[in-house]
Amino acid sequence: MKILVLGGSYFYGRVFTMLAAKEHELTLLNRGTYSMSEFGVTHLKGDRHDRNILGQLKESRMEFDAVVDFCGYTPGDIRILLEHLFCKIKQYIFISTVDVYERGIKGFKNEETPYETRSIRGEAGEYIEGKIRLEQELKEVCLQEDIAYTILRPAILYGPYNYAPREALYIQMAVQNHLLPRIVDAGGKFQFTYVKDAANAICRCLLNEKAYGHAFNLCGDEVLDYEVFTDSLEKAASKENPIPLEQSRMTAEQAKERGIPLPFPVYEEETELYSNEKSKQELGISYTSLSEGMEKTYRVFKGVFG
Repeated sequence: MKILVLGGSYFYGRVFTMLAAKEHELTLLNRGTYSMSEFGVTHLKGDRHDRNILGQLKESRMEFDAVVDFCGYTPGDIRILLEHLFCKIKQYIFISTVDVYERGIKGFKNEETPYETRSIRGEAGEYIEGKIRLEQELKEVCLQEDIAYTILRPAILYGPYNYAPREALYIQMAVQNHLLPRIVDAGGKFQFTYVKDAANAICRCLLNEKAYGHAFNLCGDEVLDYEVFTDSLEKAASKENPIPLEQSRMTAEQAKERGIPLPFPVYEEETELYSNEKSKQELGISYTSLSEGMEKTYRVFKGVFG
């Protein structure tokens, strides 16, 4: 299968590329910050918003069966890209986020939960609004062009190659300082998605008619909080180093004062939870347990930070 990947070299996209390149012919369009040449992919270096790059894509007369879009953030991104393809694709897979759902709903949100309509301040609000508008754009354009679409909405992604300031920073503290902060008053709940599970979900959707016209939440089975997160890191560290980590108990405010990141929901009112039943039943996805995923993640980053 011939696949055009928008992004595809950083974290989620990188893991997907590593998996999919074993079976498919991949062309990556991105800025080229991280090389993927070792995986035998074709690389078009440039920004998707650069009309010259898009013109070169069309002039190349490349043909693709599907598009996988990791880096659509701005309304118009999907429509403009499709206008600059030489061929008519069969499927467009768009990577969105569970953050598109209306906030404050009790229980687990499924794929039929309405979009958030309230304005959210800052970069997070711009990101969420962009994803919502692009989901709507995807449906509209694909209907017009008779293209099948699939939307994937992952929860908090973690795993190897994640250099965002989340679990990697805590692992770095554990490896380099032999210290693990333990937040004692955080009531917020959240869900993780192991990155390889999310990458496998894309592979299962490729030209899969069961995925056509559908959105899928991607999240692990376990509901976490800071206590569970810290326990999982401590157990992962104990398998790599027999010397116990020093536990530093502190409140969320004390952590902020010390410059320790709190990348996950801290307060109970920030809790937003999601159902993964549709992805398990219709795509046959089995999610990696937190203990297994964190052990693999810790092992990789131990080599990086050690």
